[in-house]
Amino acid sequence: MAANINRVVLVGNLTRDPELRNTPSGTAVCSLRIAVNTRRKDSTGQWTEKPNYFDITVWGNQGESCAQYLAKGRPVAVDGRLEWREWDAQDGTKRQAVEIIADSVQFLGGRGESGGDGGNQFVPAGASSGSDADFQGSDDDIPF
Repeated sequence: MAANINRVVLVGNLTRDPELRNTPSGTAVCSLRIAVNTRRKDSTGQWTEKPNYFDITVWGNQGESCAQYLAKGRPVAVDGRLEWREWDAQDGTKRQAVEIIADSVQFLGGRGESGGDGGNQFVPAGASSGSDADFQGSDDDIPF
């Protein structure tokens, strides 16, 4: 029997500042939107880049860290899973969306890049925002 795999790995730039909110029970949830370019040839044979946009949801302390350190334009790497959801809109129509639930977010770029405090920071799921959870390492240390 084949195993089910639901895994997404994306590297792109934030298209807006993170939006942090809390559930009624007090759990932090952060919404991110990233753009990831895809290169392809157009009808004239020239290489062009087409942006693809993805909605990311980051829960708990990891979401709080994203809201604190990330800003529009900042490059990030996201490791997570796809989740499909459906709801009734205020106008009564059925709406649906596919989003990415982040298991980990890595902050990319340096101090001079858009927003944040610089450096690479890896925030694993369920980690506290304390200094023990901050990851300062090389690409060889990336878990995906």
